Amino acid sequence: MGSNVAGLAVFFIAYFWVLHHPQFAVTVMPLTWLDHQIAFEPAAMPLYVSLWVYVSLPLALLKDRRELASYGVATLALSVIGLAIFIAWPTAVPAFGVDWSRYPSVAFLKAVDLAGNACPSLHVAFAAFSAVWLDRQLREMNVGVPARVLNAAWCIGIVYSTLATRQHVALDALAGALLGLVVAALQLHGLRHLERQLARVRPPSSEGLRPVV
Repeated sequence: MGSNVAGLAVFFIAYFWVLHHPQFAVTVMPLTWLDHQIAFEPAAMPLYVSLWVYVSLPLALLKDRRELASYGVATLALSVIGLAIFIAWPTAVPAFGVDWSRYPSVAFLKAVDLAGNACPSLHVAFAAFSAVWLDRQLREMNVGVPARVLNAAWCIGIVYSTLATRQHVALDALAGALLGLVVAALQLHGLRHLERQLARVRPPSSEGLRPVV
């Protein structure tokens, strides 16, 4: 738990430093058809904030230290890739013409997390990464389809909230989802490969063997 808190602290220090110190000209992300279809919805704020609960679930369900180490490396890689993109290609969401003072909760978010560091959306990237991990864990626990559907719905809700609160545009969310899914797929592939390697070197079980008379 302590290392998790320390990792989050380091991530946010780096995130906000990059946010406030763009090294190159900032590109304003364009709006797409989907952005025009999704209305501004301040009631989506609880879904947006729920990411911090959502990302803690796969962490709480990790089976052993090997999974914990692998998970930590993957989340670090996801963070570093996202921050490197923000440094090399600073982006921001457009001005939406909303009177934020009418929506205090969203106004607070806008004041803390400025319009920069837009693409890829790390909010979406971590949601997608967590969704893949949770689906794997739920399948291993044999909890049934409803729990897996709820997991997918929660992730989709978080993605929707990034657009409905105007923190991101659709292209940010798409890039973030791709980043999270690719990192999760590569990490789980590596973890399965490691488990197969360990199974080969593990001594065979003596269970079921009978002594020779």
